[in-house]
Amino acid sequence: MQARMRNPAMIVPDAMKAIQGLQAATHKAGVPEMTMHLVHLRASQINGCGVCVEGGSHYAKKAGETDQRLFSVAAWRDAPFFTDAERAALALAESITRLADRSDPVPDDVWNEAAKHYEERQLAALVLWIGVSNLFNRVNAATKQVAGVRWDG
Repeated sequence: MQARMRNPAMIVPDAMKAIQGLQAATHKAGVPEMTMHLVHLRASQINGCGVCVEGGSHYAKKAGETDQRLFSVAAWRDAPFFTDAERAALALAESITRLADRSDPVPDDVWNEAAKHYEERQLAALVLWIGVSNLFNRVNAATKQVAGVRWDG
């Protein structure tokens, strides 16, 4: 596989810096790091972004995530390895990622379950991080970025 072009965020001046700034802000809002990795991975699986599935798994493992949980993210509802809070975040990630799949894209039950586990600042960070994950997915898929290429080693 060959990319159609370099990653657009690397071409447009200051784009990557802005995206990384938003990413850094979301990761400072008190949501557990592993939860952030899990929701990024789940959104990336749904969107079929090979770069983000591979890279997300790589960075999650580097942060201490287990293979068992990583392998089970796609079937999180049926796997006993996730906390109720992680399940709520994964459900939120799926709803936000699949906006066109239902008339009420993020149903109250999904939102309310997430709100039971995360305070407002954390919930805001999750929503923003899921949006950033979807941005990465769409940019990478559109330009056919190749999995396994790292910008930070």
